[in-house]
This record gives sequence, C-alpha cells and structure tokens, in this order.
Amino acid sequence: MKLVIAIIKPFKLDEVREALSGIGVQGFTATEVKGFGRQKGHTELYRGAEYVVDFLPKVKIEVIIEDDLVEKSVEAIQTAAATGRIGDGKIFISPVEDVIRIRTGERGSDAI
Repeated sequence: MKLVIAIIKPFKLDEVREALSGIGVQGFTATEVKGFGRQKGHTELYRGAEYVVDFLPKVKIEVIIEDDLVEKSVEAIQTAAATGRIGDGKIFISPVEDVIRIRTGERGSDAI
C-alpha cells in the first residue's frame, strides 16, 4: 500500500475527486492548506495599498492506495489537476506499513 499526497489548486478538487472515483478509489481526505513553491506568492492591490500574499491557498489530498492502483491514481491526479501554469502542485508517494479500521479492527487492504 502507498500513501499518495497531492497538493493542488483548490478549484481542481472536484475534477480530481471525479477522476479518482472513476478508477475505483473509494475515498480520500482533503484539507485546505496554504503554501508556496516556485510561485513565491504574488502582490495584490487593496484600497490603493500594495501588499504581498506569501502563502497561496491550496488543497492537500491524502489517499491510501493498493500498489496496483498507484500509477493509475497518479495519472488521474496529474491529468485532472493540470492547468499548464505554474503552481499546479506536487504529488508525493510514500509506503504504508499498515492500515487499521477503527470500527471493525480490519487491517491492511480490507481496511481501505
């Protein structure tokens, strides 16, 4: 099993959710986060004053996936989240030792 974490633009969340559902991913966690990478924020004008927005709003998606679905999931996220502009985000993949469903005590793939 793998933990796939994707940081994407907020307006792409629904497209990514639909793409993952379409390949059989049953659920994931999405969190509103702020951050910056190469974008390094931007300046905005508010009531005549210019100020810097250092941290940009993003959405962090976390999903545990069976090894055989990882590549399909990554492709689905990449395709659905891409705008072709700077700031589209990143995908991180890490191994997962075990998963336990709290309600039933199921472990491993049965708990996903």
